[in-house]
Amino acid sequence: MERCTLLANHVLTSEPAAVRRLQPHAGRCIQWILCDWPGALPPLPELSFVVTPAGLLEWCGPGTPPPSDLKVSVDMSNPARVFAQGLTGRRPQVDVSGDAGLAADVSWLMDNLRWDVQDDLARIVGQAGAAELARVGAALAAGLREAVDAVASLAARARGEADGLPASGPRAEQPVR
Repeated sequence: MERCTLLANHVLTSEPAAVRRLQPHAGRCIQWILCDWPGALPPLPELSFVVTPAGLLEWCGPGTPPPSDLKVSVDMSNPARVFAQGLTGRRPQVDVSGDAGLAADVSWLMDNLRWDVQDDLARIVGQAGAAELARVGAALAAGLREAVDAVASLAARARGEADGLPASGPRAEQPVR
């Protein structure tokens, strides 16, 4: 979690407006609740973070976190879908409760803050190498997004058939061989 917090702070510091939005909330606690986390995956630690006076995040660590000023609940019943959405810049479905001002600023961060991976790679492999890696990464992300969407569609169709509902779409009329 310390490394994830470092990454989050790296992304925050790459956008000065993000840090400025968090600074007025210094000392407040944001709790991320991952709903319906699959039991087959290892459990995650408590995801509570305190906003520092510098406008960064500090993980509260395991144990009893301070009372949260904002709770952000994310449906994680399909972590692959949420990961694919993150890769493509789509915001996952979240429910927010708590301090309205903090909620507005966290919502702004989720809508506007992106990790510029290509810029970070350019520091290591140069501009040309970073551009090529970014191109390959974008193609992989697009393929992953299509695969996740296809699996979700198949799962929805299978649930419908299991519930006794007719399958929808053009393939429903074709006989199975």
